[in-house]
Amino acid sequence: MGSQACQAVEAAEDLELVGRFDVGDDLGDLGGAQVAVELTVPDSSPANIAHCVEQGVHAVVGTTGWTDPRLAALRDQLAAKPEVGVLIAPNFAIGALLMMSFARQAARFYESVEVVETHHPDKVDAPSGTAARTASLIAEARREAGLGDVPDATTTDPDGARGARVDGVPVHALRLRGRVAHQEVAFGAIGEALTIRHDSFDRVSFMPGVLTGVRDVAGHPGLTVGLEHYLGL
Repeated sequence: MGSQACQAVEAAEDLELVGRFDVGDDLGDLGGAQVAVELTVPDSSPANIAHCVEQGVHAVVGTTGWTDPRLAALRDQLAAKPEVGVLIAPNFAIGALLMMSFARQAARFYESVEVVETHHPDKVDAPSGTAARTASLIAEARREAGLGDVPDATTTDPDGARGARVDGVPVHALRLRGRVAHQEVAFGAIGEALTIRHDSFDRVSFMPGVLTGVRDVAGHPGLTVGLEHYLGL
């Protein structure tokens, strides 16, 4: 993702790549950048973004693992730098953002819902940020509609076959060689089903969203979670 993002910035006529940083590099002043794109791993991301904020550099973050406590700590850091904008984007693919938006719209109409995400086996965290974000949006919509818990009579599951629960929504993670990033949201009601699916077959699918974040983050000071807020979704 990092290499692909560098190529996308270099190919954009209105942007200039001023630095590349990898594991173990001294971030320093980030090459004098106005915006940093952070694509690393969950254990490294908070410290990297804290450094960006301290340097007064806007940040576009594609790393997952941003829990509520980590987001709260980042908000506190940004309070001291109110001019700095940080975008945390669980997914940069426009189709994935539409999938999440459509799922939120559908959530209030269906009694049952489950999320299944598939990624390559080199991904270090599960579920994906996109799946967790989708589940949270669905759960919020269900609460607003007055729906109760997703029906499930399972009482015995010692091996965890029913997957995880994110805000009460079942989420399943598959890791398969040859895949990039894929997700489906399966809704069920008596006599019908609705499935909303998105597939990214190549990381190039994320680059329009990355570039949108780079171009717009300065106009959104503070913390924004989700690229959809830049797109009016």
